[in-house]
Amino acid sequence: MHTGFPNTTRRALLSAAALTLGLAALSASARAADLLDSVKARGQLRIALEGTYPPFNFKDGKTGQLAGYDVDVAKLVCARLGVKPEFVTTEWAAILAGLGAGKYDVIVSQVGITPRRLQAFDFSQPYTYSTPQLIVRRNEETAYKSLADLKGRAVGVGQGSVFEQQVRAVPGIVVKSYPAAPENLQDLAFGRIDAALNDSLMVAYLLKNSQLPIRAGARVGQVERMGIAFRKGNPKFHAAIDKALDDARADGSLKQVSLKWFGTDATRAP
Repeated sequence: MHTGFPNTTRRALLSAAALTLGLAALSASARAADLLDSVKARGQLRIALEGTYPPFNFKDGKTGQLAGYDVDVAKLVCARLGVKPEFVTTEWAAILAGLGAGKYDVIVSQVGITPRRLQAFDFSQPYTYSTPQLIVRRNEETAYKSLADLKGRAVGVGQGSVFEQQVRAVPGIVVKSYPAAPENLQDLAFGRIDAALNDSLMVAYLLKNSQLPIRAGARVGQVERMGIAFRKGNPKFHAAIDKALDDARADGSLKQVSLKWFGTDATRAP
């Protein structure tokens, strides 16, 4: 959902702890100043991302700097808000809880917009659309056309991801969750699991940059919408973030970022 391989994936099941923290923060955020005022006064937007999830966000091996689609999108938004980005890397399993606790202002890390998450957090309009996709061994003869075909088989997923939630919803599949993609894909290549499930945009990148004997499998889910997550009670900030994305979409810069990393425009609904 890096080469070698990115840490894991994308797009995530909100834990009960994150929900609790997010909901508990609602009354406090309602009393506080709007986040837009705080960000403008500070001159910086504190942005959380994994930092280990190429091509979305990762550390460039040559420069040591953060790079990727999410990083570029965050920079576009910050430029339009007139502030500087301050990136904070954190493990996916704790990223939503950290937002609820106020450790950063937003998450720009392929966070899927789900009804459950919307109970605790607000989201920008979607800036990415993608679908879940299986990854299988290159010489795999069995054609898995759906998750139902994997009953009795072992499937690797990112720990705490929406992909884990999707696989666990199918009775009979042996679910193996991983904190990072490298271990997941290595286990697949060595036959310890039968398939992996990840983001279709990430799958294309993985296969292009991997030497492991793996290949893309079937797409097995609905289109997912990814947005910028932030705490509730910030209507001015919400409007400003959406306007920044609207402007980047209108002038073509958002599309260009997508073409740069994926070779296709993933910023609009298919």
